[in-house]
Amino acid sequence: MTEKLSDETRGPLLEPLFAAGWQMVEGRDAIEKTFVFKDFVEAFGWMARVAIWAEKWDHHPEWSNVYKTVEVVLSTHDVGGLSALDAKLARKMDSLAE
Repeated sequence: MTEKLSDETRGPLLEPLFAAGWQMVEGRDAIEKTFVFKDFVEAFGWMARVAIWAEKWDHHPEWSNVYKTVEVVLSTHDVGGLSALDAKLARKMDSLAE
């Protein structure tokens, strides 16, 4: 069972993400990041690769795509906030965008 991040686990899991451009969503226990790609095909290809991991881990992002820009919000709805799954998916998104 996935659990909401505790005060003790937030720092070690979230600080590296903040350093990589993720930020807290105002008024919500969630993180967000905007990814900008070369063009629509690159953005859509990245989304397809992320979707495979999201489905595998049964943890799906909130996201929107306009041309070459993808805006992502991660939060675990089952626990009402951030969980280790959000950090894991954020790290995977970053690695796939490199």
